Amino acid sequence: MVVVPSVSSPPAGLPHAAGATSPTPAYWLVASDGGVFAFGGAGFFGSAGDLPLRKPVVSMAGTADSQGYWLVASDGGIFTYGDAQFYGSAGDLPLVKPVVGMAVTPDGKGYWLVASDGGIFCYGDAQFYGSMGGRPLNKPVVGMAVTPDGKGYWEVASDGGVFAFGDAQFYGSTGDLALNKPIVGMTSSPDGQGYMMVASDGGVFAYGDTQFHGSLGGVPLTRPIVAMSSTPIDDGYWMTDDNGAVTAFGNAKYWGSAPQVLNQPIVGMAEGGGSGQFSSISFQSGSYGFDVSNYQCNQTLPSGHSLGVVEVEGGSYAPTNPCLAQEAGWAGAGLNLYLYLTYGTVTGGPGFCNGDPACAYGFAAAQYAYSQAVAAGIDAQVTWWLDVENDPSWSSNLSENAQLVMGAIEGIRAEGINNVGIYASPLTWSQIVGTYQPAVPYWMAWWSGQGGPYNCQNASTYTDNPNLSLPTGGVVLTQYTDNAGGFDGDYAC
Repeated sequence: MVVVPSVSSPPAGLPHAAGATSPTPAYWLVASDGGVFAFGGAGFFGSAGDLPLRKPVVSMAGTADSQGYWLVASDGGIFTYGDAQFYGSAGDLPLVKPVVGMAVTPDGKGYWLVASDGGIFCYGDAQFYGSMGGRPLNKPVVGMAVTPDGKGYWEVASDGGVFAFGDAQFYGSTGDLALNKPIVGMTSSPDGQGYMMVASDGGVFAYGDTQFHGSLGGVPLTRPIVAMSSTPIDDGYWMTDDNGAVTAFGNAKYWGSAPQVLNQPIVGMAEGGGSGQFSSISFQSGSYGFDVSNYQCNQTLPSGHSLGVVEVEGGSYAPTNPCLAQEAGWAGAGLNLYLYLTYGTVTGGPGFCNGDPACAYGFAAAQYAYSQAVAAGIDAQVTWWLDVENDPSWSSNLSENAQLVMGAIEGIRAEGINNVGIYASPLTWSQIVGTYQPAVPYWMAWWSGQGGPYNCQNASTYTDNPNLSLPTGGVVLTQYTDNAGGFDGDYAC
């Protein structure tokens, strides 16, 4: 559960965050127990998370106006929320194979379900145009997508084989390719002249007029990708792993990930309109507080804060902050933790680093910091920040520095913590890691020599600067100096 502390007023003169004025492409995630997570200001209309399900939920779809959604279980049972209407289900039918996905008609007055043998079930105004049910398949069907007019659809199998029905056209497939990992889902382009598939390793395959904006293929992952969704105008897409860690590509904005180790794995996601508000961090927009470290050890810490960011280590494998437990207690419900990253290498390391010694070092350093937080007796299942600053240890090889940061991100995520972000000043980040842009939250460091102090209004001057390759998760926190108290303050955008 996301902890949302009470919001206090920021210090005088500190700008408030600007609110979104129009709907923004956002997304929902659904877990196999029917739990729903809403991001980017997409509405939460309920979930099946507290219901005793006969079979696990396998997919979801949103309504056209984003005011509701459907969930579907593997037995074809349908759950409706918001303005999503119930038009029937396969929940009482003896299925040959389990349902694996669903799609909605353009007017939202019907939907299709697809089973792993390619069988199609139609409800409401959804029409039947054919299926692979009863035909021999090399691999099971894992998902489907619908044409814009609702007069056709595609099915996709785990080997990337594509089957087109109705007015859906065939634009290619990976059915004859040797994939590293199986296909897990697909989306179609807005005009129906193409489609895209994603594999469990995050590899993306685009056909027809769909645009390729990047992938996680070849990127170290500790958990499999399970679903993807695209923006309404095909200018970007999201994908999620089974723990709800979301990655954004193109113009699709990153609005957050599932906040903690889940009761059950994430199995699906859907696009929906929202307010453009970052979600799932343990504080809300307008919160403010302070970041403290071993330098504030045994000092009287400031009061009246909604969040507190506490140093675990002042360097990779450095001695643990001796006042970690005390300062974590001061932070209270708004606790965040941070690790000051320094450069190093190790041989071997976790397999996902593919032998890269810097990546392995970052992974191990993050894991070590997490273990130290646990040993201190504090709640380590909170938002973590990786502090990337000018330090003499960093390599002159920017790609190796980037690999180390990438490994550290995955080192925290391996503990089931999706909310791991970057703390850095705009220029310093690019000087250290070059063009590396992880889709994670960004805490913009105060640095007067680089145009600071930064606030939520001027942050876009830096995040939109093509010469600065900053994290793409959006500015979540900005740092300022509390001259009266002598502490670094932080404001939530």
